[in-house]
Amino acid sequence: MGDNATTLSRRRFLQAGAALGGAYLLPGLMNAAWAAGSDGPEQETVKVGFIPLTDCASIVMASVKGFDKKHGITIVPSKEASWAAVRDKLVSGELDAAHVLYGLIYGLELGIAGKQQAMANLMTLNNNGQAITLAMELTKQGVTDAASLKKLIAANAPGTFTFAHTFPTGTHAMWLYYWLAAAGIHPFNDVRTVVVPPPQMVMNMRIGNMSGYCVGEPWNQRAINDGIGFTAATSQSIWADHPEKILGTRSAWVDQNPNTARALVASVLEASRWIDASEANRRETASVLAGRAYLNTKVGYLTPRMLGEYDNGLGKKWHDDHGMHFFRDGEVNYPWLSDGMWFLTQHRRWGLLDSDPDYLAVATRINRLDIYRQAAAAAGNVAVPASTMRASTLMDGSQWDGSNPAAYAASFAIKR
Repeated sequence: MGDNATTLSRRRFLQAGAALGGAYLLPGLMNAAWAAGSDGPEQETVKVGFIPLTDCASIVMASVKGFDKKHGITIVPSKEASWAAVRDKLVSGELDAAHVLYGLIYGLELGIAGKQQAMANLMTLNNNGQAITLAMELTKQGVTDAASLKKLIAANAPGTFTFAHTFPTGTHAMWLYYWLAAAGIHPFNDVRTVVVPPPQMVMNMRIGNMSGYCVGEPWNQRAINDGIGFTAATSQSIWADHPEKILGTRSAWVDQNPNTARALVASVLEASRWIDASEANRRETASVLAGRAYLNTKVGYLTPRMLGEYDNGLGKKWHDDHGMHFFRDGEVNYPWLSDGMWFLTQHRRWGLLDSDPDYLAVATRINRLDIYRQAAAAAGNVAVPASTMRASTLMDGSQWDGSNPAAYAASFAIKR
């Protein structure tokens, strides 16, 4: 983005804060909780797991561009095979932190994504940029969108069609369920859903194991390039500027290493800002990510959607203003409590939680606003909102602002 785009982005961020009744504070105006010279990182090396997806970019670039060294640490990116592997290695301490699904961290905290473990969300890594891919074979039966998919499903026995996501409490499951339900398709009664690691999505669609999937990039673009699938919906069409991956870790690790946690977040914030600063930086990022150590794919599979240029595989092309973003003056990265609470409402909606939790208390416990504010000050020129909530309108017209989560969770006609 150029200077004008950056100015407009900041203006939108400030206006959003005013609309929610809270002004935005620049880090320079805040009283830092740590003192320069006495706040050295407890760890020099920080092992950070990632899944080979485009949205691991800020962690990778923090290491590649040396932003970590500026803050006194060395980030060691560790490629992992699945979200289950990330979960297990986070819990065991084999990983210090990870590029991870928002709902995975919340699920661990509540004991619905594995053995209960106190977890921490240090920052949001990106907004937008996921998609729902349908098999090209479905076009032979007249399917090009959600409405035509509903007709086909209704004409067949329940469970005839299989859809994949990446983790039971994760973001991709929630986007898939939301999109299906908005079309009148019950994601548990009308279709079959399975869990597949992101790098295995395209292969499984190619051999006919699923009719559709929800995943991050480049696996939606890859299906189009291979001629086996098309993009039926982007995640930003479900919720514009939604939270996606986060920088997650164990709560105990933060408590034991608060200065390291601050340095890690500051490093990734600086990388996020660098990526979003220009098209050239985004292209360079795509080139780095395509390498064998990271996504091990063709740069052409990454670059278009990294730049917001979309082709759905059926002839529709557009520039998406709500494509994947990594910074937007810190608006992307702030760990809004309402974002975490939204995932809890969907866990409740789909029966993953048997009763309503204390939504605000859980989000306040997990989302480490204290560490984020310190890191924003360390990174410099990162706007930090006074409000912990933000307001959004989703594809079905539902309004979400975190004010009444239990009522919101119960408000959907299709639920479990």
